[in-house]
Amino acid sequence: MNVKLAKRAAIAAGVAALSFGLAMPTAQADPGSDPVTGSNFRELVGVGSDTTQDVLNGLANEVQDPDLDPASLLIASYDAVDPATGAVHGNITTRAGHSPVQRPNGSGEGVNGLAADITAGTNNFDFARSSSAPSHPASDGISGTWVPFALDAVTVAVSGTSTLPANFTTQQLTRAYNCQDPATGNPLAAGQFPVIGGVTVHPLVPQAGSGTRKFWAATLGFNATTLPSCVKDTDKDGVSVEEHDGSSLKRTVAADGAEDIAPFSIAQYIAQSNSAVTGVRNRIHGAQLRSIDNVAPVVSSKLNTSFPIHRDVYNVFQTSRLTEPDIAQAFVGPNSDVCASTDVIQEYGFGTLTDCGSTSVTGALIL
Repeated sequence: MNVKLAKRAAIAAGVAALSFGLAMPTAQADPGSDPVTGSNFRELVGVGSDTTQDVLNGLANEVQDPDLDPASLLIASYDAVDPATGAVHGNITTRAGHSPVQRPNGSGEGVNGLAADITAGTNNFDFARSSSAPSHPASDGISGTWVPFALDAVTVAVSGTSTLPANFTTQQLTRAYNCQDPATGNPLAAGQFPVIGGVTVHPLVPQAGSGTRKFWAATLGFNATTLPSCVKDTDKDGVSVEEHDGSSLKRTVAADGAEDIAPFSIAQYIAQSNSAVTGVRNRIHGAQLRSIDNVAPVVSSKLNTSFPIHRDVYNVFQTSRLTEPDIAQAFVGPNSDVCASTDVIQEYGFGTLTDCGSTSVTGALIL
């Protein structure tokens, strides 16, 4: 047996020992030392969405690299913000010998970062995590494919001390986020805010480039780029609203005569609530989810797949790369490694998809 084959045999034995002798660890934010080779790098690198960062970290612990180079695990998924400090737009190094590159924060920056990487030929990223579908046809730029892998739903979150109703209607939310009176639909005067259940509300959305912001805006019919006057992407103290983080819900009736509302991924809420098992950083800060149209967001501790506001979530690839063996094995088709990992997908709060791994959703990777 030559040295290369001996090395592969030793690594394979280590992988087998890991798989059958030990329980799989909780998800690790950003790739750490590989359990077999010790490498901090992986073959396929993904960046982008806050919503799906944790489930991708969990999947990255499952999917094996068939050629065991540079590691026994195939996927490296980098969080949207620094997992240790919460810092935004710090640098990450994704390949041995490569220069550091800025960490993309959110779906939009992930897709744009992938496009820039392809254009520059720097080979830092292989895919982008996205919680929203493409906005432009593939003919408008570099052709990309949005490969779905799980189902999420989004509801409205309120603070832990909220006096707002337990149920909102889609009509109330649509009117509130379009700066209309939720009861009548009449436009609100400048400086006025909507009132729901007798409580003045300040509608919040996540930072620009957020896939959840884009999805919420498309669902409720407002412009995600030029926000309506009563809708803000900064909290009471002027701090940027991060996705699925309850710390932005600061206003109280007692102190401010108003409360905040914001969209929140139900899957993220479940994963954060189950942080002892998933290892996901709990950023709920006491926030509560509300029902919409009398449909509860969570049933028996799982995502209610009948929730009225739902979406597919994706991993985005340059279309021309879909036939590469590693990408095809891990992501493409219903029998791919990711699609077969239904236990991991559900553990992180998501629902499964019948069209998991489909390559029918295409669009342009817009810079």
